[in-house]
Amino acid sequence: MSAEKYLKYIIPFNVFGTERTKEILTVNPTDTITRQDAEEVRITIYDYNDQQLFQTESKLVEDCFVLKNNNNISWVNVDGLRKKDVEVLGAHFNVHPLIIEDIWSSNQRAKMDEVEGVLFCLLNMLYFNENKNAVEQEQISIVLGKDFVLSFQEDPNRDVFDAIREKLNLQQSKLRQKSADYLCYSMLDLIVDNYFIVMEKLGERMEQIEEDIIRKSDKRSLAKINALRKELIILKRNIAPVRDLIASIIRSESVLLQESTFKYFNDIHDHIKQAYDLSENYRDVMLSMQDLYIGNVNLRLNEVMKVVAIVTCVLAPATVIGGIFGMNFDVIPTSHKQWGFYSAVGLMFIIPFGMLYIFKKRGWF
Repeated sequence: MSAEKYLKYIIPFNVFGTERTKEILTVNPTDTITRQDAEEVRITIYDYNDQQLFQTESKLVEDCFVLKNNNNISWVNVDGLRKKDVEVLGAHFNVHPLIIEDIWSSNQRAKMDEVEGVLFCLLNMLYFNENKNAVEQEQISIVLGKDFVLSFQEDPNRDVFDAIREKLNLQQSKLRQKSADYLCYSMLDLIVDNYFIVMEKLGERMEQIEEDIIRKSDKRSLAKINALRKELIILKRNIAPVRDLIASIIRSESVLLQESTFKYFNDIHDHIKQAYDLSENYRDVMLSMQDLYIGNVNLRLNEVMKVVAIVTCVLAPATVIGGIFGMNFDVIPTSHKQWGFYSAVGLMFIIPFGMLYIFKKRGWF
């Protein structure tokens, strides 16, 4: 076995962060084998109109069947994916098999499709893990149909839709007065707004790293810069296609989207463009931090070389004088004089101090 093969037994964790690089680069949207059925599935049902709200939780997709064509707006939120549940629910609401396949697939690029009277949005929700200082992503699929919205999430323990749930409990809220496309807008709006929260966390992290670089540039600083650069790659990878997704909705002529709702989607489009521009600014700041790190390292190296050069110059006269008076000749001036030794030692001290005075006067140190 080579030396590299022994490292995994010596080092219990990946010190160099290469596993994160593997996560970023390993993207195969056609790979459905790696996704396993979720152990926990929670189905939340909201059936409402401007007068009443029916809310319940279930673990059986069959409980959603009564919602179809009941003249209310229905939101079925599935937390935790099981292939059979996705297929059964999709078949009941006449969702095309291609959309069902996209819902079940992983590592998909954010997109919007309109197939057989159903508008489908797929994108990632982003979270910032404070413990790992890492951006985490969760794929969400939103299916908009006539008077219903289906949403499929991977993680049953978190999402960004608490604000929607609170508004649904308020009878006078705009959400209760509007149609299903407004609910779809509200979900996309919260997902995009949460991008800014993640970016704020990354911005705080960038400030800390920048302060560390200014105070002390070492290998750990370089590792932090590299780790943050990977998180920015994940951020930009998710933001850029969402901009195209919202633009596709605005250009859509679907009967599922009311004319009055387009101004809200335009507002999301403005936000996601701002988020994209901000991610580009973060990238520029990251490049500046790398330049700052390299500049500080070079500056510190120059300081070291300056000290070494000064020491060398200061010791050079003593070396020369010692070499001259140490030559093996019979006749050396002042070698047999009583003050010869003291004069040589005096020159060894006087000349270096004179050189230091000249260096200081010229501002060389």
